[in-house]
Amino acid sequence: MNKTFLKKWTPGPLTLILLGLIAYLWFRPPADVSDVQRTTPPWQVTLPDGRLLSSANLHGKVVLVNFWATWCPYCRKEKPVIDAYWKDTRNQGFEVISISVDDTPEAIARWMQDKGYAFMAAPTNASVVGAFGQIGTLPTSFILDREGTIRHRIDGQLHYPRLEKLVQPLLQVSAP
Repeated sequence: MNKTFLKKWTPGPLTLILLGLIAYLWFRPPADVSDVQRTTPPWQVTLPDGRLLSSANLHGKVVLVNFWATWCPYCRKEKPVIDAYWKDTRNQGFEVISISVDDTPEAIARWMQDKGYAFMAAPTNASVVGAFGQIGTLPTSFILDREGTIRHRIDGQLHYPRLEKLVQPLLQVSAP
């Protein structure tokens, strides 16, 4: 009876492959951070409510430009982290603009409202691609200093301590 029980509960090859895939996706390697010193050309997005947001509007703030999609599991896992960090530091001059790579303005607005996020989100466009390049991995984020210079590129999911380590020194530089 003991051998029958063990044989019955021994996973097959497909089950092992699926478990391995789930483990890889759940415990994905940490994000890759690149230090960058690059200015961007002017860019702008149209927020779901129709307002225009330009890079000039963000001058003087430290900005996280976060590329994502509603279907991306890592994007979904990092949004509460981004929201918490934004709420903790927005009074110090930190701003977030979350750029969806493939959702409509209506879908973005609905998703953000359903999740209770108040930071800005918008669909991508040609000016954003011109400023940040083609995004191949989601999530991908850029941290801009108060002058609008890209200081860091993060390929992968953000975590609060990493975000704090990258942003806090830039917040301590006084606004122009």
